[in-house]
Amino acid sequence: MGRIALVTGGTRGIGRAVSLALRDAGYTVVANYAGNDEAANSFKDETGIPVYKCDVGDFDTVGAMVAKIKEDLGAVEVLVNNAGITRDKPLHKMDKNDWDAVINTNLSSLFNLSRNVIDDMRAAGFGRIISISSVNGQKGQFGQTNYAASKAGDIGFTKALALETASKGITVNAITPGYIGTEMVRAVPKEVLDAKILPLVPVGRLGEPEEIARCVVFLASDDAGFITGSTISANGGLYMA
Repeated sequence: MGRIALVTGGTRGIGRAVSLALRDAGYTVVANYAGNDEAANSFKDETGIPVYKCDVGDFDTVGAMVAKIKEDLGAVEVLVNNAGITRDKPLHKMDKNDWDAVINTNLSSLFNLSRNVIDDMRAAGFGRIISISSVNGQKGQFGQTNYAASKAGDIGFTKALALETASKGITVNAITPGYIGTEMVRAVPKEVLDAKILPLVPVGRLGEPEEIARCVVFLASDDAGFITGSTISANGGLYMA
């Protein structure tokens, strides 16, 4: 059995690609999901990857999920913080629920998950924590004060935790995707993609979820043991940090 990898939001979009890539690389993968039971069970039946339902924004339910995974399979050795949501609107129209929902899911989840796996990683002298941030956490985006703040926070969290855990054999890194061809992005009308989005991307196309997944597989590997506190920009040249 390969190292145990937990992917949050791991049944759809980028998370699905990450789950499959880690499985194919020999990891024992478990995928977290928030609420779509039908899609999660279909994913489980199709891939053979077990699924665990949990609101990653709630510390106690995350703790229960991590304990169940440990009971079923063993301690989590690779954590991929992928779960994320948007509630887009300009700040003057944003209410507190819009803010809290995005911050809890996109940023507080990193604490909730990492805190519940870090003791086992420290005891083992090995761990990989990889968080999927966003190019908009680096450059900002109109109508996304909540989302940009959460994703910028992911990067700060990554750098600080990397310093704390480097001597324990635990690396902590972030990936900042640009426009990726997920179901959500491909639902944007073609004329909007062609006129408003693709002209901003120097490589002239959307990224593929599998391209982000390959970054995760590398960062999870032993080959990446000297890389920590880093942010990998996978955005086709949209923003060069």
